[in-house]
Amino acid sequence: MCKDSKLYENNHYKTLFLEFFLHFWRGIDTFAQNYAMKKYDFDTVIERRGTGALKYDALEAFFGKSNLTPLWVADMDFYTPQFITDAIKSRLEHSLFGYAVEPEEYKEAICKWIYSHHNWEISRDWITYIPGIVKGIGYVINRFVGTDEKIIIQPPVYHPFRNVAEGNGRQVVLNPLKMGADGSYSMDFDNLEKVADSSCRLLILANPHNPIGIVWDRQTLERLADFCYERDIIVISDEIHSDMALFGHKHIPFASVSSRAASCSITFGAPSKTFNIAGIVSSYAIVPDSGLRSKFFDWLTVNEFNAPTMFATIATTAAFTHGEEWRKEMIEYIEGNIEYTINYCKEHIPQIKALCPQASFLVWLDCRDLGLEHTELVSLFEDKAHLALNSGAMFGEEGRGFMRLNIALPRAELAKALKSLKIAVENR
Repeated sequence: MCKDSKLYENNHYKTLFLEFFLHFWRGIDTFAQNYAMKKYDFDTVIERRGTGALKYDALEAFFGKSNLTPLWVADMDFYTPQFITDAIKSRLEHSLFGYAVEPEEYKEAICKWIYSHHNWEISRDWITYIPGIVKGIGYVINRFVGTDEKIIIQPPVYHPFRNVAEGNGRQVVLNPLKMGADGSYSMDFDNLEKVADSSCRLLILANPHNPIGIVWDRQTLERLADFCYERDIIVISDEIHSDMALFGHKHIPFASVSSRAASCSITFGAPSKTFNIAGIVSSYAIVPDSGLRSKFFDWLTVNEFNAPTMFATIATTAAFTHGEEWRKEMIEYIEGNIEYTINYCKEHIPQIKALCPQASFLVWLDCRDLGLEHTELVSLFEDKAHLALNSGAMFGEEGRGFMRLNIALPRAELAKALKSLKIAVENR
């Protein structure tokens, strides 16, 4: 009996050891497979000073000092993916850069990408190149909005919306977003009813929202479309962050939600944020309605505003043809940086609440619990933490007490920046 018990005991331990070994080996194998699947590097620190990068080389001009960690301009401190660089290099091998035609595959790549990612079927005829979304907003204003007509924006929102409207001599009407107790934001349709009079001709929508990172839901977009359609208000939908929805959220193109939305809207998009090619200027407009499209596209053509540069079409086609794997890995890394930022603030700087964006690499920081005037808040970040962020007030009065943080950088550098902020808050 004793002999049998020992035999059982030995076999039992052998079984446990075998199970442990197999579990351990499977873990190693899974890790190896996952590591092997990671094709792109987002951890390398890249020296960008002296390369003409606005984010770095304009610090002195914008902040009065150059020794700041730049976390402001909305581009990423990751290398542009090699397949885009290779496509440009291939064309550079033919060293003659005269007038160029638009490649046949350019608009086809845009159509396929938008359909596969956002389930919006568009026609090639609806698309035109534009040399930047902010410029595109200016074009729409000058083509469709009279000098005695008004433009609606929804602050806190991307500041060029207001700057371009007012700079072109148009009056801006404010329809601020509502902020809930949990930090979420929503459109204020009751206020929109009050402020939108018969002189309002244009509404500029950030979809997804910048700086807060809201992915607008279908019900909200449908309601906005009905409101604007019934009042003959054109909607510009700035969807430059559309390919960067996070944590399972899904972007919905404004023009896709209803026939009314399609008939009253101009959508702007670009691969520039997603693939870090803002300097190439690769934006486009999509206009489903034939009447609106004819008025806009004909005006653009006469002024040659929609003639694409050679490398814009090459970069866009490469991004939308070969970019899905890179996009997925980048999104995963960005999500990790966002989670790191939120957790770090909770643990080490509880006076600052990092609101979790639903899209993009921009984090809206609620700093009101610091109890500082806005100028003092800006000084805390710039003079004490030595960080360059966008002041929340830049996006409207509703942004006072907030800061916009760009977290698209190697995590080790993000950790250094947040530690500097922690020390500055402790020693203020």
